[in-house]
Amino acid sequence: MNAEAQKGYVRSSLHLIFAACYTSITMKTIQFREAVCEAMTEEMRRDENIFLMGEEVAEYNGAYKASKGMLDEFGPKRVLDTPIAELGFAGISVGAAMNGLRPIVEFMTFNFSMVAIDQIINNAAKMKQMSGGQINVPIVFRGPTASAGQLAATHSQAFESWYANCPGLKVVVPSNPYDCKGLLKSAIRDNDPVIFMESEQMYGDKGEVPEGEYILPIGVADIKRKGTDVTIVSFGKIIKTAYEAADLLAKEGISCEIIDLRTVRPIDYDTVIESVKKTNRLVCLEEAWPLGSIATEITYKVQSEAFDYLDAPVKRITTTDTPAPYSPTLLKEFLPQVEEVVSAVKSVMYVK
Repeated sequence: MNAEAQKGYVRSSLHLIFAACYTSITMKTIQFREAVCEAMTEEMRRDENIFLMGEEVAEYNGAYKASKGMLDEFGPKRVLDTPIAELGFAGISVGAAMNGLRPIVEFMTFNFSMVAIDQIINNAAKMKQMSGGQINVPIVFRGPTASAGQLAATHSQAFESWYANCPGLKVVVPSNPYDCKGLLKSAIRDNDPVIFMESEQMYGDKGEVPEGEYILPIGVADIKRKGTDVTIVSFGKIIKTAYEAADLLAKEGISCEIIDLRTVRPIDYDTVIESVKKTNRLVCLEEAWPLGSIATEITYKVQSEAFDYLDAPVKRITTTDTPAPYSPTLLKEFLPQVEEVVSAVKSVMYVK
């Protein structure tokens, strides 16, 4: 964890501690899409320079209803429907951010962000460095990533590792409503461009969030379950597969520690390495192609800094190295399954 992330973690922790001391923190249960909407709405109320732009975000309340009610509250100058022209509205938003505004850009899916990737990579990500630190680009590009069922090859791709490869970007991939709301608020307040990646299959997921104000620091992983025998590192919606596998393994006496990275640029290596030093085993689970994956990066870092603590080779579980199929039978073979996680854990445990 870098110094900036540590400070953010301390600030966030103190906020919750003080709130708990002086008031009882009331929790409510909301959907993932509602967490997205609440984060954007609260931040737009706080700062009039923030606006939302994207396809169907206004009149239709968002393709996945993640901006429901925002047009009514903020009006058409701050919640803007766009043509089907990702390169165009991404470019407009980058220019707006360079001139003092703070855009939130929704891609209906990050598959469509490929049309706008020149603006994201060559302008948003690089402008601060190319201007010698004179120009910040405070912008959030958000929307769903990876597979969402039978959407076939061109609409089922995970681009987390693509964007994480680019200096100048921060890449956030939450897995639940609590993390989503706290991290999205931090992303909107950040003075650098942030890629915020969600999932069509998580928008209906429910979870508890505090009634009051809270933020979560970017760059800090979260240990979702404590364990002693093996560390499982994951992020995004596929982490739910790790939870299912851990439940099955617990019945056989195997204790899994599950780490949710939450952010894949920057990566909180320290939390992963300290866990591996305790469990001595590591399994990485990711919904992405294997070559150049986040799992590959984690594996390198662990062997570099915790090699002597490993009692077994690191295992990684990714999608099959092919374009995503349409057939549900083939799609099941393409995506990581619970059985694969169980098998990988038993392999590093040297048990059958």
